[in-house]
Amino acid sequence: MSDKDKVYIFDTTMRDGEQSPGASMSVEEKIQISRVFDDMGIDIIEAGFPITSPGDFEAVTAISKGLKNSIPCGLARAKKKDIDACYESLKHAKRFRIHTFISTSPVHMKHKLKMSNDQVIDAIKESVTYAKKFTDDVEWSCEDGTRTSLDFMCKTIELAINCGATTVNIPDTVGYSIPEEFAKTITHIKNNVPNIDKAIISAHCHNDLGLAVANALAGLSAGVRQIECTINGIGERAGNAALEEIVMAIKTRNDLMPYDTGIKTELISKASKIVSNATGFPVQFNKAIVGKNAFAHESGIHQDGMLKNRETYEIMSPESVGVKQTSLVMGKHSGRHAFKDKLTDLGYSDMTDDVIQEAFGKFKVLADKKKHIYDEDIIALVDESLIVDNKINAINLKSLKVYAGTGEPQRAEMTLDVFGDIKQTTQTGDGPVDAIFKCIKELYEHEVKLSLYQVHAVTEGTDAQATVSVKIEENDRTTVGQSADTDTLVASAKAYLNALNKMLIKREKKSLSENIEHQKVKEGV
Repeated sequence: MSDKDKVYIFDTTMRDGEQSPGASMSVEEKIQISRVFDDMGIDIIEAGFPITSPGDFEAVTAISKGLKNSIPCGLARAKKKDIDACYESLKHAKRFRIHTFISTSPVHMKHKLKMSNDQVIDAIKESVTYAKKFTDDVEWSCEDGTRTSLDFMCKTIELAINCGATTVNIPDTVGYSIPEEFAKTITHIKNNVPNIDKAIISAHCHNDLGLAVANALAGLSAGVRQIECTINGIGERAGNAALEEIVMAIKTRNDLMPYDTGIKTELISKASKIVSNATGFPVQFNKAIVGKNAFAHESGIHQDGMLKNRETYEIMSPESVGVKQTSLVMGKHSGRHAFKDKLTDLGYSDMTDDVIQEAFGKFKVLADKKKHIYDEDIIALVDESLIVDNKINAINLKSLKVYAGTGEPQRAEMTLDVFGDIKQTTQTGDGPVDAIFKCIKELYEHEVKLSLYQVHAVTEGTDAQATVSVKIEENDRTTVGQSADTDTLVASAKAYLNALNKMLIKREKKSLSENIEHQKVKEGV
């Protein structure tokens, strides 16, 4: 394809997406996500904001070492220490991008930066020039661009390009613009920035008015050739432009948008599920492209049309985004080989034998409980097994009995394996889940804040599996645990324990890091 036909996909799921309240991801989860993104063909992966925390720095470093095709990127304010952190975390990659930004709107400059126009100009010159010393691939963003004076924006863009920026990003930071206006902004930039031909124009649109994807595509028609987006549209406030919607809109309406993203769209559904599991954010059923109902047809008229010709009510095939249309025709008599073939069909082709065996064992147990087993049931089992495979659990559930109903206090009887010791207790609570969590705290004393408890059914029916998400916080650490089971209370206990085991790993890592620093100080390093 020619350069003018290529649209670069810049994914910021692990940076802007993680800024969603409660969407914190562990380093291990980010590495897993980055591998899928790399396989998908995403051009640039913004792996984090290295200066913000040791965890972000560690994640960007690990991702930059592992990518084979995608370009890793780190975000930096217009400060030398931020840019230094980006370089140190990215330098392991054969090629990388530093993305630096500063606000340019009157409201941001006055109230947030407390800087004048001239001071912002000086900061742009200094930061972009400094970033250019580390890499030829520098991106610059004018934060809150859609509320910036067009004349001042053009001045800042011209300066950033003169200082070495090869990509200039126009963010609709607060989701304020509308498509026609955003397209006019891009057109104005192309017509009034004399050196704009030396840089790629990028769009970063937020979804506060539900227009993020529409604005990004309007920008594309006006000359944007990089779109910044996230899987499932996650991000601050109402989120970002959804990657899957951008990519599939271009692919489906190639007659109006004759461009190519190079994305392997068959991996979109897999990426969506992995991000949902890592963040604990379920995808809404009617979410475009990746929602459970995106390819479901219940209306009799629609079903009749679909039976005659799929194109009557489907503008893209489910297979094109990695979704399998049929229910799982398997039961308790199905063998391991058939199970493994089904996993391959569902996009899980690179799992270890241990994970397959773990998931197959759970499948057999589930098959004894459920009459109908769907693809979503299997996916929930596999995702839980992947979590178990990636973590060595110090605390495991051995048994649980719960007594609930009217007239009596809700009570839970629990047995845990705590670091090899078998412990038992009985607790009452304000409901069965409260009693369960009290049991866990009794058997393993700890102080954490429960900041999220969420349940949703994987499939329909009274025998549906429930997926439970639990988020706990301790000091500056946050972990999310998930589990699926036909018994919601069992899933609740396992999800809490999953989050707790992750927290123990984070504690251990922090303790090890502190010991190393202490030893360095002791040795005078």
